[in-house]
Amino acid sequence: MQIDFHHGVTYCLARLAGFDRQRAEIVAHAAQYVDDAIEEGPVQFDNGQVYERISSAHKTLDYRNFEQLSNQQVWIPFHFLPGNDGMPAGQHTSFNVIDRTICCPNSYVAQDMVRECIHQRQAAHGLHRLGISMHVFADTWAHQGFTGVSHKINRASELLDEQGQPDPQKRQRIRDFFSKGRGEQLLDRVTGFFVSEVLPLGHGAVLSYPDKPFLKWGYTNGLGQVVQRDNPQDFLEAAQEMCMWMQRYIKGDPQARVPGLTGRDREVIAEMIGGNTEWESNLRHDRWLAAVSQGDFSFGAEEVRYVAAGAGSWAEAAFGTAQPNFADPRHQHPFNSNFVHSNWKLFHDALIAHQSFVMGELLPRYDLQLI
Repeated sequence: MQIDFHHGVTYCLARLAGFDRQRAEIVAHAAQYVDDAIEEGPVQFDNGQVYERISSAHKTLDYRNFEQLSNQQVWIPFHFLPGNDGMPAGQHTSFNVIDRTICCPNSYVAQDMVRECIHQRQAAHGLHRLGISMHVFADTWAHQGFTGVSHKINRASELLDEQGQPDPQKRQRIRDFFSKGRGEQLLDRVTGFFVSEVLPLGHGAVLSYPDKPFLKWGYTNGLGQVVQRDNPQDFLEAAQEMCMWMQRYIKGDPQARVPGLTGRDREVIAEMIGGNTEWESNLRHDRWLAAVSQGDFSFGAEEVRYVAAGAGSWAEAAFGTAQPNFADPRHQHPFNSNFVHSNWKLFHDALIAHQSFVMGELLPRYDLQLI
C-alpha cells in the first residue's frame, strides 16, 4: 500500500476507533514512516552517546538492481509478513518453508503480531509500534500472493484487466518502466522483489498494481496460476480489520468484541477507496486529507499533514535541525534534550522491538525460522 492508505486511511481509522487526535497522528505517521525510514547505523552525539538505528525501507536503492533488494530483515518483518499457508501455529499444508513465506491477508501470523503489540502497549513507544504493526497488517492484503524472498511465485506475467483478459496497456506501462533502453531484457529478468513507483518493495513485474486501492486487475503468477484481484474489496476489508484491532488496543484486550467501522463512516471510506482513482499516491493522499479537513467523518473537521523529512518532521524535533547529517556516520550531532522522548527515537525504538519479535519469536513459533 502507499501513503494514501498507510497515512490517510490509517489516521481516519485511528480516530474512528477512538484515539484522540494527537495519538491518531502518531499512529498514522508511524504507519507511513515505515516506508520512509531509509537510514540505518549509528547516530553519534557530541556528549559521547550513540544511538543505533535500523531501517525499514530502502528507497535510496536502485530498484532495477534486484540483487540489492534481497534484505530479509527489511522485507519480511515490515512489508511481506509470511502467511504460513493461512494456518495457525503448528499447522501448515507445505513443509517447504519458502512456500510458507507467501503473504496471506489477515493471517494468524499477522493477528499474533498485533496481539503482541497490544500486550506491549504500555511501552513508551507503544503507539509507534501500533503504527508499524498497522502498516505490516495492511500490507498482508496488498502483498498477498507474493513473498519477500526469492520465489518463482513472484514471477508475475500477463497482466489482466478486471474481466480477466490480457491488458496490453498495463504490459506497455511495465515495459516503459523497466526500459532505459533495455526494456525486454530487464522485463524478462524480473524474478520477484517488489518494485513500486516510490519505494523498491513492489511486486516484480506487476509494479505497484497491488498497492492501488481502486484497481481491479489480475495476472498470471510464476506457478502458472491466474490470479484476479479486487483491490477496493480487499482494502475495505483491511480497513475494517484495522479499525477493530485499534479498538482492541484502546481496550487493552486483544480478544475484545468490538464493532469496527459502522454507519456513514464505513460508507465514506468505501466510496473513497474505490472512487479515489488518481494514479499518483500523493494526489490520492491529498484527497484523504481534504476529506478530513472538510469534516466528512464523524470525528469532525481536522487539519492533518505528514512530513517525512525536513522542516516540521519528526527528525527536526529530535535533532533540533531540519537537515540532520545522516550521510556521515562520524558526524557528531549536538545533543538535544528532547531527543530521548522524541517521536523519531520512539519510532526507531519500536522498529527494533517489532523486528526482534517478528524474526526472533513470532516466525519461529510458526516453524518459519529464516536465516
